[in-house]
Amino acid sequence: MSKQIIHTDAAPAAVGPYSQAVAVTGIKTVYLSGQIGLEPGTGDLVSENFDAQVRQAFANMQAVITEAGGTLDNVVKLTLFLTDLGKFTAANSIMAEIIPQPFPARSTIGVASLPKGAQFEVEAILVL
Repeated sequence: MSKQIIHTDAAPAAVGPYSQAVAVTGIKTVYLSGQIGLEPGTGDLVSENFDAQVRQAFANMQAVITEAGGTLDNVVKLTLFLTDLGKFTAANSIMAEIIPQPFPARSTIGVASLPKGAQFEVEAILVL
């Protein structure tokens, strides 16, 4: 197995020991690390507003997908992490605007906290 590390400056740099994404030769499955609502240029949260963080996290995810040579149509699995599951409906609405149908498989997990005080994180698996 050979791994290709995917990195783009159009998404925030890693804030820990991980890559933005890793592609594996063969079928070329790409495993994206979680993205939160950080602005790529500053590394700061885009806003304290939940909806703005969700939109920025999806934009960051899409930038990594593009750099990996894919599109949102290549997403086969998403995992969403929310610090407040009461905002589940809002996250679903935004995701439905962004992710094309047929929708990928997805898990949503309520967590106590996320890096940098984020309220939302998304990770994905793609097949190219």
